[in-house]
Amino acid sequence: MFKGDLAAGLTVGVMLIPQAMAYAFIAGLPPVYGLYAALVPLVIYGVMGTSRQLGVGPVAVVALLVSAGVTELAEPGSTEYIQLAILLALMVGVIQLVMGLLRMGFLVNFLSHPVITGFIAATALIIAFSQIHHLLGIPIESSKHIHRILQQVFELRSDIHPGSVAIGGGAIALIYGIKKWNRKIPGALVVVVTGILLVSLTGWDQHGIRVIGEVPSGLPAFGLPELSVDAFYSLLPMAAAISIIGFMESIAVAKSLHARHRDYKLDANQELVALGSANLGGSLFQAFPVTGGFSRSAVNDQAGAKTGMSSIISASLVGLTLLFLTSLFYYLPNAVLGAIIITAVIGLIDVKEIRFLWKTQKVDFALMSITFFVTLLLGIEEGILTGVVASLGVVIYHNSKPHIARLGQLPGTRTYRNLSRFSEAKDRDDVLVIRFDAPLIYTNAEYLKEQIRRYVKRKGDTLKLVILDASGINSVDTTGIHALAELEEELTGSGIQLRMASVHGPVRDLLHSSGFINKSDTARQEAERMLHHEVQDAIDSYEQESGSNELSQ
Repeated sequence: MFKGDLAAGLTVGVMLIPQAMAYAFIAGLPPVYGLYAALVPLVIYGVMGTSRQLGVGPVAVVALLVSAGVTELAEPGSTEYIQLAILLALMVGVIQLVMGLLRMGFLVNFLSHPVITGFIAATALIIAFSQIHHLLGIPIESSKHIHRILQQVFELRSDIHPGSVAIGGGAIALIYGIKKWNRKIPGALVVVVTGILLVSLTGWDQHGIRVIGEVPSGLPAFGLPELSVDAFYSLLPMAAAISIIGFMESIAVAKSLHARHRDYKLDANQELVALGSANLGGSLFQAFPVTGGFSRSAVNDQAGAKTGMSSIISASLVGLTLLFLTSLFYYLPNAVLGAIIITAVIGLIDVKEIRFLWKTQKVDFALMSITFFVTLLLGIEEGILTGVVASLGVVIYHNSKPHIARLGQLPGTRTYRNLSRFSEAKDRDDVLVIRFDAPLIYTNAEYLKEQIRRYVKRKGDTLKLVILDASGINSVDTTGIHALAELEEELTGSGIQLRMASVHGPVRDLLHSSGFINKSDTARQEAERMLHHEVQDAIDSYEQESGSNELSQ
């Protein structure tokens, strides 16, 4: 077991070092802070996490969210900016830890999968375009808006540096070539080493090739991030967004890996506690927010990780790099880091899932598209908020107008099925059977009454019995109970009986406790008359009660 963890830890560590430095770039921080974020958080998660293969550390989407949240408050790379990014990690850690302790993992359900797909696709494009200036060797202002980046590139097109273009383009081609040839080879590390050797041996840094320069050596110092009330309130919305989005990305990766390994239990709430502790502990050692990433987790799994020890080994390799190897990165070209970021984030655009949404569910595709374009055109925070509101809007719409089916009897059986789906099902002029496929609550109670009134009117004077198949009603609120009472009163006034079939126990209890059906001895017959196990039982009971066979055909 340790042999697998050792191999996985070393493999992921080698992959993590250039990635972490690149993601610090996205976050607007000096590259060394990416290594800080790949140190203490990995150790804490390795001890506390329930996933044995999840690779925690800096990721592109969270790094961009950090940049989006902090850039408005301070100049990227400045001392104040760094302190705010570390404070953001502390806030994310506290939020995730509290959510985990209160078992609030369900909150991530407010961001639906189509919304996440659209948000990540747009974010990937924003990140990719934000790195273009490194590949072109031109100085532009950082921006979350692609059109603004392209405008600046157009204005500075005469200043494009051919050497930077060659190094960046070559790095991208080399990464993709290695990935196609042998995925086990860490392409990012190969281009980092190649770029450092080229620049250090040729002196291209003296001819316009921008390099990282000096990277501080040594482990990060312990200390509390600077806290101010104004900064806290300014960062709180982004801290909440990172907490939820980071956890969603992490738990999605952890679940996909867990599906291949059934020898341990994945606990979503403990994952929140572990991620919160990792961010909280990391903030005390100058780390910016982290979460679980797909590519590192996949490599960790493929390399043989069996326990959280693999994360601790990866962190140890990062620590050794900080202590002894940072001087080697002096000549690392910015264009190479830009190439690593671009190739990493382009893979986040899930074209297969987008096609699936288009073919399967147009509403989900619309949700994805709205989130994508709002994020791309207006900004990160606006995209997240729009996605959440749109998701809730769809849920409310579906709840307000749920599926209602008119049922008919299958010949020779006691089974009733949807008349629009089963051509052999037989309808009866004097019986109306309706199935309501949703909880009966305030958002849809009036809709049920309207639909039954419509069907009753269509049936005409021959209708004698309405049966509500409640097999799809798993809960009911007071508005729903009032709606049933009003419906019964209306139907009774028209000489039509209302009966219910397949009523779930909790719903039956509420109907009794509300007084809609009383528990008194004299009312028990009424209950038996109103509630039935099956639709056919309701019809049989009515026929027997009426003492005739008028309902039979």
